[in-house]
Amino acid sequence: MSSKAWILTIWHIPDDLWSLIAPILGSEKAPGTRGRTPTSYRLVFDAIVYVLRTGCQWQALPRLEYAPASTIHGVYRKWVKAGVFEQAWQVLLQYYDQQLGIDWKWQSLDGAITKAPLGGEATGPSPVDRGKSGTKRSLLCDRRGAPLSLVVTAANTHDKSVALETLDGIMVERPEKLI
Repeated sequence: MSSKAWILTIWHIPDDLWSLIAPILGSEKAPGTRGRTPTSYRLVFDAIVYVLRTGCQWQALPRLEYAPASTIHGVYRKWVKAGVFEQAWQVLLQYYDQQLGIDWKWQSLDGAITKAPLGGEATGPSPVDRGKSGTKRSLLCDRRGAPLSLVVTAANTHDKSVALETLDGIMVERPEKLI
């Protein structure tokens, strides 16, 4: 598969990308260990990509293709807590930069306010929804839409401070001099 094709068609992690991501995930449960049969991390990662790409609920994962949703979600929560996805994002952005090149001369920064009825750390009264709990997401992408930075804050955070935090939070190092 060409390096450009995987961007639009990824459902299962290609071998070249998996070789970059696998070391970040930690060790899998060793075969022969007591307890349930281990689920391969590659299968778990593919299932998480499936949920993110389709927007389906965890319980809607095709069990025959992946593993029980509770298993996938449990590993997902463990990886979130360990910062695995941020590390994977950084590694994949470096790969993207090597294959296609991050377009540092043209980027797009945008934000959105969304409801957050269950609350959480990054919530606050929404200025656009009668003070109900909400979050503000700020995203920076390059010309092709590769996400370079993402910041989630309370909905009542001023746009200026969120934009500056987003620009400061780019996941890979920006070159000193642009050609």
